[in-house]
Amino acid sequence: MAARLTALLAALLVAALPAALRAETVQVAVAANFTAPMKVIAQQFEKDTSHKAELSFGATGKFYAQIKSGAPFELFLSADDETPAKLEQEGATVAGSRFTYATGKLVLWSPKADAVDAQGEVLKKNAFRNIAIAAPKLAPYGAAAVETLAKLGLADAVSAKFVQGESIGQAYSFVATGNADLGFVALSQVYENGRIKSGSGWIVPAALHAPLRQDAVLLARGKNNAAAVALLAYLKGGKAQAVIRSYGYGT
Repeated sequence: MAARLTALLAALLVAALPAALRAETVQVAVAANFTAPMKVIAQQFEKDTSHKAELSFGATGKFYAQIKSGAPFELFLSADDETPAKLEQEGATVAGSRFTYATGKLVLWSPKADAVDAQGEVLKKNAFRNIAIAAPKLAPYGAAAVETLAKLGLADAVSAKFVQGESIGQAYSFVATGNADLGFVALSQVYENGRIKSGSGWIVPAALHAPLRQDAVLLARGKNNAAAVALLAYLKGGKAQAVIRSYGYGT
């Protein structure tokens, strides 16, 4: 009887604890193109649930290698749908948790106001010194850039001027700092309030590359983490979806 009473009192004590004391932390691997919206979403998530998301940003291909090597990530927001599907097939995820959280857009961008025309004719003129892209083998946005140039018949002419970043974040940095004249970056990196916020850009037509479907998946080590499960669900909700759309993504 005494043991049963003790267990009941313990349960009541836990229930009475503030949500902040019961909150957990989730380690999240986030594709570099999704940096800005994910920072906003993580803040909203913590405010609404008391759970905390610790975010790491980088190239999808590099995250895959790290996850396979035992990196302590519990949730993965990829820049494609192939890498999470591969991890799922390899038994590294929680079955049935994978879903598309955003569809990305590629843009040819320069911080200079008149450098990139609205039709992307600057590529055909080929008068620029160099052009930044993300490494195609590591970053889906880099692969989309290469595919775009191939469909335009410009791959051979332009490839000699490539400056490659490990991730789309690094490719953006090359352009933003002037180390590249222009570059293929994620629209979300240069988009605000329904338009490209600075410089000049050409939003690449979707027909020129494979769809940039970005999947999220709960990794196996996050199966019993309440924060990981909650964040995956939160990404599907109205608040997160509104943030995602505000950065130019499709949902």
